[in-house]
Amino acid sequence: MKTVKIVGVPEHFNLPWHLTIEEGAFEDRGIHLEWTDVPEGTGKMCQLLQDGETDLAIILTEGLVKSISQGNPSKIVQEYISSPLLWGIHVANNSERTSIATLEKDKIAISRMGSGSHLMAYLHAQDQGWNTDTLQFEIIDNLEGAVKNLSEGSGAYFMWEHFTTKPLVDKGLFKRLGDCPTPWPCFVIAATNAFLKSNGELLKHILEVINTYTIEFKQIPSIDSTLANRYRQQLEDIQDWLSRTTWGQNQMALKTLDEVQNRLISLQLIDEVKSSKVFLYSRV
Repeated sequence: MKTVKIVGVPEHFNLPWHLTIEEGAFEDRGIHLEWTDVPEGTGKMCQLLQDGETDLAIILTEGLVKSISQGNPSKIVQEYISSPLLWGIHVANNSERTSIATLEKDKIAISRMGSGSHLMAYLHAQDQGWNTDTLQFEIIDNLEGAVKNLSEGSGAYFMWEHFTTKPLVDKGLFKRLGDCPTPWPCFVIAATNAFLKSNGELLKHILEVINTYTIEFKQIPSIDSTLANRYRQQLEDIQDWLSRTTWGQNQMALKTLDEVQNRLISLQLIDEVKSSKVFLYSRV
């Protein structure tokens, strides 16, 4: 039995991985897939890949592209979620702010530098026509830290996946002022170069298993109820999320990679467009 370490956020997107593990689909192929939740998100997972503390990660596209561009010895193996991520834009529930326009000069609560909440704040500000050179950030580690930060009067705003934060909005902890979708497929499967160097066949088996599950995921009987129960979501919210979400089974398109790099360059978050060979793993 070969142990493979994998990390991802503790969110509904990753239920296919948990189902495959629980049903023994990887063990049937001689693989012990050791999953670890990383509530801190993409910035933390980039560090884990960089340090060789995980073999694989289910990670946000823009965060990984930035990290690889800056030297992270990892590759994109394939897309995982091929639809955009819907980022909710939140303030404390008792805040007097009622529109996105009122946030221009405010600090932004982020999990860490290089995270999705960090990079999407830049993209959103650019979309709004704001000066991205003047953005200020407060590090809050995770969603729990964001609740504490905003509720204690920081005055910051916070961007996080719309459906994950929906229960907090419903409870009156956050007020959502709007949403900002990613302009590209949102999650990819990443692997360290060290893992890829000697585990090509092993990776092939892992991808065959997860891709079989994701192709059929929406057809699982009562999968909406299962998701709602496991992730403490309202059934109608999960149904809305499922209707928007598509799982991918193929490598990222070169056009998409160029789009991500060019956008990050426009924000001065990376220095240059690099070859696709730097970023994309070839299964051939």
